[in-house]
Amino acid sequence: MTDRSSATAGDSENPDEPRGDVFDLAGIGFGPANLALAIAIEEHNATDPDSPLRATFFERRQDFAWHPGMLLEGATMQIAFPKDLVTFRNPTSSYSFFAYLHERGRLADFVNHQTFFPTRHEFQDYLRWAADRVTADVRYGTEITAVEAVRHHNGTADLFAIHAVDGSVVHARSVVVGVGLRAQIPPWATESARCFHNHQFLFHLDTMPEPAHQRFAVVGAGQSAAEVVQYLHAHYPQAEVHSIFNRFGYSPADDSPYANRIFDPSSVDELHGASPAERERVLTLHRGTNYSVVAPELIEALYATEYRERVSGRRRLFMRRASEIVSTTESAAGIEIDVRNNLDGAVETLVCDAVVLATGFEPAPLTPLLGDLAPDGPVLSVDRDYRLPTPEDIDADIYLQGGTEKTHGLTSSLLSNAAVRAGEILASVLGRRELKMSGALGVVGELDRIPDHHTYATSEAR
Repeated sequence: MTDRSSATAGDSENPDEPRGDVFDLAGIGFGPANLALAIAIEEHNATDPDSPLRATFFERRQDFAWHPGMLLEGATMQIAFPKDLVTFRNPTSSYSFFAYLHERGRLADFVNHQTFFPTRHEFQDYLRWAADRVTADVRYGTEITAVEAVRHHNGTADLFAIHAVDGSVVHARSVVVGVGLRAQIPPWATESARCFHNHQFLFHLDTMPEPAHQRFAVVGAGQSAAEVVQYLHAHYPQAEVHSIFNRFGYSPADDSPYANRIFDPSSVDELHGASPAERERVLTLHRGTNYSVVAPELIEALYATEYRERVSGRRRLFMRRASEIVSTTESAAGIEIDVRNNLDGAVETLVCDAVVLATGFEPAPLTPLLGDLAPDGPVLSVDRDYRLPTPEDIDADIYLQGGTEKTHGLTSSLLSNAAVRAGEILASVLGRRELKMSGALGVVGELDRIPDHHTYATSEAR
């Protein structure tokens, strides 16, 4: 494994030696999580100009985007709009969804709509509005390849060198990793123009060969799978759509108020403080709030469509329950799939124009970016303030925006807790900076919880 902590500050031959500014914080990735952090930093700097925090962010895309390949017409959010970038942290913020509506001239219209769940198109527009408005140093079109600890002559390190693909290097005392998730691809699947993950669904449709067989297969049992099924059925009126999943039927999402409390900011304290076994037990019990589940109204709409087709005798929508694809063969003319019914073992071959993999996501691995600073396997130990434990001789901090489900709960990769998490990370960065400047960090020990007094940490459990 590459050694990411071998550089020595003060060596004139060392390319990692700081030659310019050193930032307090560098954010890698600029999706909603680090956008929420950038806003929190801007608001802190405005209210406490004598103690500003200098930050920079890197984003490999050329501009801000949020799941552009899944902005299906009419698709709505599954998270209520008050769980925006700021409201749970600072209800008076000018970056709230309400502030966005007011500036767009749609506040009264939205209220009259009587919904907590805007469309994804509108929420992406809100996110873009916030990204364009925030006064953050965001370096779009910049891919980061490595983060390395810069060591002094005595072997200790108190800052990182952040390397970009273009060869440039930036130094920061804290790094916040917000690189998001990566698509899960089944072992039988080979990605191509005819076999692709739903994450880039709309873009793949634009480049997909012209349908010849008028048949699509969609793999998966979650919300995205059901939305893709509905979209294909509506937009390809001559085509069959086969929904393939290993369940007996779509399961409804548990959106009840008591179950939804697992996404509350205060639940992070409870789950992080629980034993690993109890935390895993609770998360398993409540997977139905988020994983492989579908909004009840979408289930009802698809069932009604299937039933109408049964009545008319012209079937285009097929639910292949308790089934899985066991092999595929792709040619210039189409993609042939073998679908096994696991109830009776029967295998049927379908020739399709495309197979859409709505098979979910997993945390992006940290080792390609952090090297020896990251654990080899799953991240099983993260401090309450979202800091990744580092060796004792490294006095710089790495924070994780995502990939912390096993330590902090189901809000790890969701928007639900983005605002509060941003405030907690900011509070930790500021608090640790104060302790380092006073020389008290070594005496006090690890600051592994959020300072109770800090105005940017607003968890209800304080």
